[in-house]
Amino acid sequence: MNIKKDNYNWYAIYTKSRTEKKVYQSLQSSGIETYLPLVKNLRQWSDRKKWVEEPLFRSYIFVFITQKEYFKVLNTHGIVRYITFEGKAVKIPPQQIEAVKTFISSEEKLPINIDKYKLGNKVEIIIGPMKGLIGNLVEISGKHKVRIEIDGIGQSVFVKIPVSYLKIKKT
Repeated sequence: MNIKKDNYNWYAIYTKSRTEKKVYQSLQSSGIETYLPLVKNLRQWSDRKKWVEEPLFRSYIFVFITQKEYFKVLNTHGIVRYITFEGKAVKIPPQQIEAVKTFISSEEKLPINIDKYKLGNKVEIIIGPMKGLIGNLVEISGKHKVRIEIDGIGQSVFVKIPVSYLKIKKT
């Protein structure tokens, strides 16, 4: 069966703290297309180290839904609210979801030269695994990392990219 996805949009949802995986499973089991970007981090305990999968954006999950499914999603246990702007749920552009998916699956380690960029610049990644991601440059960490706040969800992510992969967006 081929389902037409014209009326579907991506939305970001704020969840209760540390419930992202449970909310993801609950939404999946109810037939909602859901995306929870996970990254592997090495955690240190007093007696051991262990690789664990943690959400890239804490307390956030993404859903691909129609307007009819809006309240079904909202009534799922563990969900606090949709991310909104002026009282309306913010639609996340599909290219930004794809850029995050590509980033998660990429093992590439890329150098960076950030001299011409300033904090607060609106930037777009124009080449590479995160192509299409748009956000505000909020932090420069050494010579190898920048933090970009992703539009729509107000969350930020560290990315390693060459400066040639960035372009300053004109507003």
